[in-house]
Amino acid sequence: MKKWTRWEDYVALAAGLFTVLAALIWATTTPIAMTLMLVFGGLLIVTGILNLSMPGTPWLEYAQCAFGVLLFVSPWVGMYASPATLAFSSATWTSWIAGIIAAVVTAAAFRPAMNARHGGRMAHQH
Repeated sequence: MKKWTRWEDYVALAAGLFTVLAALIWATTTPIAMTLMLVFGGLLIVTGILNLSMPGTPWLEYAQCAFGVLLFVSPWVGMYASPATLAFSSATWTSWIAGIIAAVVTAAAFRPAMNARHGGRMAHQH
């Protein structure tokens, strides 16, 4: 697997970048929403870059997927989703959409990452 070629990691990285920029741009975001969006968005950016530079590293794939899931659930954990009034903020929607996109595309990359890892091991054993 070649470095800097996996579209899944670029999508997860873009989701993280969008989340970070959204948190900084929308002044109506609560402090907890901003913090969670910056943390999980930033972690998606970091794991995206690491996954692009070190393809075939399964633990990085799992970490990236976990950060996407955590971003997705952060509106409920940070209490910035308001289901009682259905008045979901832009921070809520950003967290949900970016989180699910990052988690789904990363989950789609699990098999290729595992195959690359096992292929590399088998190649060294021959």
